[in-house]
Amino acid sequence: MNYTVKIILLGCMSILLTACISKKEYAKIQTQLADANKNLDEYGETVNDYMTKLSACERNAEKLKGQVKSAKGNLKLREEQIKDLKDQVSDVRTQRDKQFNQVDDLTVLTQEANQNIEKTLSQLERKDKYIQYIQEAKTKADSMNLALAVNLKSVLEDGISDADVQVEVDKTVVFVNLSDKMLFHSGSSIVTQRADEVLGKIAKIIQSRPTLEVMVEGYTDNVQISRPCMEDNWDLSVKRATAVVRKLHKEHNVNPNRLIAAGRGEYNSLTLNDTEAGRAMNRRTRIIILPKLDEFYELLDPNNVPK
Repeated sequence: MNYTVKIILLGCMSILLTACISKKEYAKIQTQLADANKNLDEYGETVNDYMTKLSACERNAEKLKGQVKSAKGNLKLREEQIKDLKDQVSDVRTQRDKQFNQVDDLTVLTQEANQNIEKTLSQLERKDKYIQYIQEAKTKADSMNLALAVNLKSVLEDGISDADVQVEVDKTVVFVNLSDKMLFHSGSSIVTQRADEVLGKIAKIIQSRPTLEVMVEGYTDNVQISRPCMEDNWDLSVKRATAVVRKLHKEHNVNPNRLIAAGRGEYNSLTLNDTEAGRAMNRRTRIIILPKLDEFYELLDPNNVPK
């Protein structure tokens, strides 16, 4: 049976059915059909709503995957630091044991020699306490830096490209590298609105740790600048660092006594300036969060070792 014959039969059946039922029943069926169509539309909207929620859940899942990846990286860094400290402790103990063994090998000692040995042992014990004190201070500083870096990454990652902002931990300090294109317009030292938002987030972290100081370093590429208000790249880098420091102080209430501005110009570059990509990498501003120098020197003073 072909398609045309099917259409004709369906039409005949519709005519017969229409003829067989009353207008009242037909109107009732029409009303039911309209209600069914309305319900179908509502179910369609419900399905669309659930699809939207599903998409949001999938985006959240991707974001959580990124956070897990970042946490794994931080955990690996922490494990490496712990291994380094354990190696240092092992070396110190080996040296101490070697010194004790040398003392034990001495069989005939005069009274004066005995006094010298006791003095030496006392010095070694104090030295051991001093080394342990320094290691504990270093461990504490490393833990604080790691927590600081994790907090900065968490605060700065939302809506910001990794190429524009990078957070790194190096020994006793935390670095925040900000790209030139995000902070300033070409050849300018005026901070952009987008950069001001990032600096506000960094300022909150800085204010939560009043024992740390902040150094802002400006860098440029080697392309010479020719503007009436800029003598050279070094001048530009200093002005940019000062602009960032001024923003942190005046608009985000960071204590100016904790802020240091420095310009490095085209020197101490990260890579060669022979390509546009290399020059873009070298144009940057670095915020260094570090312990106060007076507190650091106090840690090195043997007189501060607990008795």
